[in-house]
Amino acid sequence: MGYKIVKKAELIPGQTTMMVIEAPQVAKKAKPGNFVMLRVSETGERIPLTIADCDREAGTVTIVYLVVGKTTAEMNTLKEGGEFLDVCGPLGRPTHIEKSGTVVCVGGGTGIAAMHHIAKGHVEAGNRVIAIVGARSKNLLLFCSELSSFCPELRIATDDGSEGHKGFVTEVLQEILETEDEIAEVVAIGPVPMMEAVCRVTLPFKVKTTVSLNSIMVDGIGMCGACRCTVGGKTLFACVDGPEFDGHKVDFAELRTRLWQFREQEEESMEKFSQECQCHGR
Repeated sequence: MGYKIVKKAELIPGQTTMMVIEAPQVAKKAKPGNFVMLRVSETGERIPLTIADCDREAGTVTIVYLVVGKTTAEMNTLKEGGEFLDVCGPLGRPTHIEKSGTVVCVGGGTGIAAMHHIAKGHVEAGNRVIAIVGARSKNLLLFCSELSSFCPELRIATDDGSEGHKGFVTEVLQEILETEDEIAEVVAIGPVPMMEAVCRVTLPFKVKTTVSLNSIMVDGIGMCGACRCTVGGKTLFACVDGPEFDGHKVDFAELRTRLWQFREQEEESMEKFSQECQCHGR
């Protein structure tokens, strides 16, 4: 039995895709911050992707991915109505959510999708949520309408000024921290440089800051050790101890090196897949 793709949409043509997958057992227990392991076929690798949303009644989970390597390129060949061989989850520790006051959720790139699920969880818990999303330009923004549907305070930042504040999400965050009386927590999910910059901004304000290290996960169950990270001087695993951690305790210098550890293998795999696609006219 496969896992049917009930909806597929290109959010950014050729770059970012959203899929809604029929997986009732996963949807039943999925919480913000959880991820799933996906496999396209018997010969495919298993990859972790954070759950962007779930619908328990419909029995579906939503994923958003950037087409960056062989497996995500192969995923993009699947059509609506097609199937994944495996969808395993929910995995990882869910986001710690409690009623605490005002929470600022910052998202960049495909991290906006995961941030969306967490922001929704905080709203449902009764918190006031200020959402900040950023991208290089307006056409690269994600999930703005979805966030606006439940979060009335949505701030946008674009590098070129084509939408919202011209500049970075950290500049918007700085302004909020300087003008708001009390911020209970800042949650940041996106590119590692963005999360690190967010932590630098929040540190002087002594605001609890949570970041997600999902981008370094490989097998998702703590067996391969590829997602080792140093948090507060301790070696932890992003997949089983996280993927969310106290951003002020993360060793970001080490994290940056981990991001590139399989770069050569990924490039070789992608090149081989592209050649196979050309041969088969895909």
